[in-house]
Formats: sequence, structure tokens, C-alpha cells
Amino acid sequence: MQTFTAAAVQMKSGPDKAANVAEAAARISQAAEAGAQLVALPEVFAWRGPHDRETFEAEAIPGPTADAMAALARRLGIHLVAGSILESRGPGNLPFNTTTLFGPDGSLLAVYRKIHLFDVDLPGRVTIRESALRSPGNDVVCADTALGRIGLAVCYDLRFPELFRRLGDAGAEIVVMPSAFTRPTGMAHWEPLLRARAIENQCFVVAPNQYGAGSQGFYDYGNSLVIDPWGVMLARGGDDEAGIVSATLDAGVLERVRRELPCLTHRRLV
Repeated sequence: MQTFTAAAVQMKSGPDKAANVAEAAARISQAAEAGAQLVALPEVFAWRGPHDRETFEAEAIPGPTADAMAALARRLGIHLVAGSILESRGPGNLPFNTTTLFGPDGSLLAVYRKIHLFDVDLPGRVTIRESALRSPGNDVVCADTALGRIGLAVCYDLRFPELFRRLGDAGAEIVVMPSAFTRPTGMAHWEPLLRARAIENQCFVVAPNQYGAGSQGFYDYGNSLVIDPWGVMLARGGDDEAGIVSATLDAGVLERVRRELPCLTHRRLV
């Protein structure tokens, strides 16, 4: 792993895809100009709107939004985790919720389809049935890059430590987790779960999140985070504002934590 700057973009995406993609491009460019070599967008950054429009708004990968992100990564010379988009599976099939990783030459390095779908009912606060709208993926995804080995997860995946352990077993040094984590669940669980996943797997975690009142009737938590392998919060976004949070991911910290507390080598149950 190299030492480099990572940036998490915080957005409030809505039903105007062109406006969302334009804002994302502006934020990515701003982060890159400030020195970020890895930039990550939040979950469903390109479009969030009425549930009955989801299949219509889904796109192929490669496709218009993915191609725009690839071109941007190439122009800026950065690694880019393009949040997630709804990936079309053809007529009659629910789309995947898919994140993509592009290299600084614009190449598609990894595609991860969200495995765990968010079905929750908190009376009077939030009710969501993601499984009624989207198909689950099956594959754990980790990719070698010039910056280090990057694992991918999306939002609700955070609650499943076995996924992160499999990413750790695959050699992940950095896990990037685009999210649209809701305010009620985020206030209780966002920070402690992110810190736990970083500590358990002795890796950096970069977690860009949506914020504010969304078009689907609930609030997202914001508070995008960058966390080191010791569980230290290196950067944190606000709870109700767009922006960029960035931090240096120090390869020496990763090496030292894994050397001084080599718990990953002490495992007896797998």
C-alpha cells in the first residue's frame, strides 16, 4: 500500500440525473485538485426518485453514467469509486445496486453488486423494502490498484461482519463503502459499526454518505467518515450539508497496527 489522500464526497441526490452527475463531477474535480488520489461518491449518487421509476432509470455498465465517471477518472488521473448506480438487468428483472472502481487511466477495475438489501420498518421513522426494488449480488469484490488493495461494500453491508472478514481475507487494505445510511439508524450505529469494521480487519475505511431529506421520504445521516486501522476517525462530514472530507491514508499506520497487534494471524475460527 502507498501513502495517499482519500476523499469522500457527501451529496443529497434527487430525481434529476443530469444535475446529480454534474454535481458529482464538480465535487470529484474539487477533491482531485486538492490532492486526492482516491475519490469516492455515495450510494445512488446519480439518481434517487420515485420507486416506480427505478427500473426505468437503471443503466448498463458500461453505460452513460459509468462512461462519464471513467472519463473523469482518466482526465483527472485518479482512482474513483463511483458510488453506486442502478444497474439494468434487462426487461422483467429488478436492477442491481452497483458500485464501480475506475483506475487513473479510466479502466474499469472492479464492479461490486450490493449483496445485502435493506429491509427495515422503524414505525414513524423509516420503512424501506430494498428487496422489493433491487436484486442482490453474490460476489465479494477486492481489487489490486497502484494505491493498495481495495475492497468494496455498500451501505447495509456494514451490518454483516462476515463480508468484511472475507474482504480482509482477500487482502483488503482499504474498504470503500458508498452509503445512503438513514438518520435514525445512522445516529445509533454508523460510527460504531464503521470503526468496528476498521478495527476488526485492520484496514482503512472510506465511507461517503448521502445527507438530508431525500426524495423518497426519509432523512439520510451524512457524517461521511474516513477511519484508520486503529479505529481513529481521520475525517468526518457534517450531518446536513454537501461537501468533501479527506484524509491521508498512511501506509506506515497500516503496517504498524498489523505488526504490533497481529490479531489477524491469531484467528482460530474461520
